Amino acid sequence: MTFLFDRILAEAQLISIRAQGAGGQNVNKVSSAIHLRFDIPASSLPDAVKERLLQSPDSRISREGVLILKAQQHRTREMNRQDAYARLRAILDAAAIEPQQRKATRPTFASKQRRLQAKSIRSGIKQMRSGGLGE
Repeated sequence: MTFLFDRILAEAQLISIRAQGAGGQNVNKVSSAIHLRFDIPASSLPDAVKERLLQSPDSRISREGVLILKAQQHRTREMNRQDAYARLRAILDAAAIEPQQRKATRPTFASKQRRLQAKSIRSGIKQMRSGGLGE
């Protein structure tokens, strides 16, 4: 990746929240889950990466272009923070890959012949069902 991930981490905003789900009494007292908010338009990402992120149909990206990740899988805040950073990095790495342009190609002669042969066989089957040839 051409941009520095450490600079990206400095731009991300972390908020500690209480985790949901099972966990006994401790889950209601400890704020171990992490909300990571990353403002894509205001970030120092390259413009092409920003554009690909904002065009993606990911529901974690708001209309304002803020990527919101919630990490609550682990018991400790530090592990959830590391998980949120890892997930952010995976999303950014995927957006950094430029999609390949499709090269227009023509079908080969052999593939045309196979297609026409399959069509004639299918046509023969349907004609036999309707009562034979030439009726």
